[in-house]
Formats: sequence, C-alpha cells, structure tokens
Amino acid sequence: MSVEFIGFIGSHNVSEIHPYDGPAIDRDYVETVAKAHDAGGFDRALVAFGSTSPESILIASHAASVTERLAFMIAHRPGFTAPTVAARQLATLDQLTGGRIAVHIITGGSDDEMSKDGDHLTKDERYDRTSEYLDIVRQEWTSEKPFDYKGKYYDVRAAFGGVKPFQKPHLPIYFGGSSDAAIPVAGKHADIYALWGETQAQVSETVSRVRAAAAKWGRNPRFSLSLRPVLAETEETAWKRAREIEDRTREIREKAGLKISGHTPPNAGAQRLLDAAAFGSRVDKRLWTGVAALTGASGNSTGLVGTPEQVADALLDYYDLGVSTFLIRGFDPLDDAIAYGRDLIPLVRERVAHRDANPDRVAS
Repeated sequence: MSVEFIGFIGSHNVSEIHPYDGPAIDRDYVETVAKAHDAGGFDRALVAFGSTSPESILIASHAASVTERLAFMIAHRPGFTAPTVAARQLATLDQLTGGRIAVHIITGGSDDEMSKDGDHLTKDERYDRTSEYLDIVRQEWTSEKPFDYKGKYYDVRAAFGGVKPFQKPHLPIYFGGSSDAAIPVAGKHADIYALWGETQAQVSETVSRVRAAAAKWGRNPRFSLSLRPVLAETEETAWKRAREIEDRTREIREKAGLKISGHTPPNAGAQRLLDAAAFGSRVDKRLWTGVAALTGASGNSTGLVGTPEQVADALLDYYDLGVSTFLIRGFDPLDDAIAYGRDLIPLVRERVAHRDANPDRVAS
C-alpha cells in the first residue's frame, strides 16, 4: 500500500501560535508555501474552506500556477454552489493543471457557521443533501450523455458536463465527517475518508465503521489521518517545544477572550478529539492532545511529538491500521513544512517500502 502526504496551504501565515494579522490573502506567502511543498516531496496540499475565508478553488488555482508537481486537495462545502456548476469548475481546473486536483467534501461545521452563508438545514439534512450533491457531481464528471436527477434537494434535467476531469474516471473525492449521519454518506461516496488525529483505538473503530458502510455499495475507500507533528533532534526537546506551543496558544486565547476549557464541541469529530484529550495530554506512544484541549479541538489540532524517527514509527502504527494518507501541517506552517519534507517524509516512505517488502509486517 503506497503512502501519500498532504500538506496545508493557507492564504496567510496563521496558526494557533501565530495570530491573524495583515491582509486576508498574502499572495507572496501563498506562493512561497506552495513552492516549499512542491520541493519538499508532498503529494498534495489542502486548501481549506470556511464561511468567512478566501475562496478555496481560486487559492488552489493560483498555487497550481507557481508549482510543477504538487497536487491539491480543495476543501468544498456542498450546498452553496449548484452541483453541476461545481463539477465543471473542478473539472476545468483538473484539465488546466494536468490532473492535479482532488476535492475534500466538508458538510458539517457548526450551525452558527453555516448560517453565515444562509444555510439553516439541520446536520442530518445537510448530509442528505451532500449525498444528492455528490450523485450529481459524479454523473456530471462521467456521464457521456445528458441525465436527469430528481431528489429532495436537487432537480436537474438534461444535465451534462461538457468538460470532464483530466483524471479518469474522475478526480479523487476525500470526505470528512464522523457523525452517525456522515458515515453512510462516506460509505457511498468517499474515495478517501479523512479523520482527524485520533487515538489508535478510535481510528481502528472508525475505519471499521466506514468500511462496513462502504461494503454495502461494493466500495473499498482509503483512509487519511490529519496530524500536527512536532519534531526535534531529541525527544526531550520535542516535548519542550510542544509545551511552549501550548503556553503560546493559551496566552493568545486568553488575550483574545477565548475559552481554554469547558468547550462544547460543534461536531462529532471535535468531540472525538476531546474524548482522546480526556485521557491526558499524551496518549498512546506520542499522540499529543494539549492544543486540542485548549481550543476545543477546533479542527486538526492533535500532534505526534518526538524525533523524526519516533514520529515516523508512530505514523507506521497508523499505517498498520489501514491509514495510507497523512495530512501533516505545523504550528509554524512554512518552517515546519520544510522540515517535514527534509526530515520526516523521506523517512516514512523508506520505512513503508521496507514494511511492504517484508512479508512478516503487520497486516493492515
């Protein structure tokens, strides 16, 4: 099983330890961080989506224009663009980039966030709509003749995609969502199911749930895990850096008047990370939950802490559970991306190749 690495391209240099400052889009930063991922051996980079953020397809388009090999995972929220239009937008960009585009379907978010874009459906209704949306997107990408589709949320007639993706049969569909409403939709549609950085036990459980849901459709998705590695030359130094990141995160949140405890998670994925944090700031071998606990697990917020060799070994533990994609981004986004490309990614690829060549390796 090959291993894939996905990085992160933000529209400016911001993280839990780097407060937002400056323009909404720093074009020079986008170009610099994209080129760093391209040179660092990442397979893809995520471009995120939020109800107040710059538009993800356009950021990815610009990043693609300054890179040669790097592919992109574009976060996309169903329901705000007609599915036929979104399918043609993504297919067009896939053609222009020579097949470097994937879409990451993110249905959830909090009700408050969704309402900023005028969406007042319940979470269950949103996942039902997502399933219809992806039915149509997939047909727009693959159908060789006009098609009709009538569901609860969409009614299209004689729809047809005049532009098909460069990739065949279509560009990859990543999918996020951990609620009971999300899993059946993931089983039907996800090519790669994306989890946040949970414990090994939690990951094993979710992999089993998604595989069971996918089996009903005769499908066998791959799995992605999102983590925030903290690397240093020694384990002691790495944990010291992790504690400094926690302290800086706490300082920034307190200054901004944000909560650092007693969070009410807006979604099932965040609750699962807080469930892991309840076991302490260090779980399994080196899963670090400190920032997740402080922030209410608002997004990808757990990490692996240690030397590159130790973190590589921890990633292989997840690989043995069936995870073949790792989405890694740092708290110092640019510098960490460079370090991952230099110190971590080649090491993991080497160890995965050795593991796969060894008939006695642990079955995934």
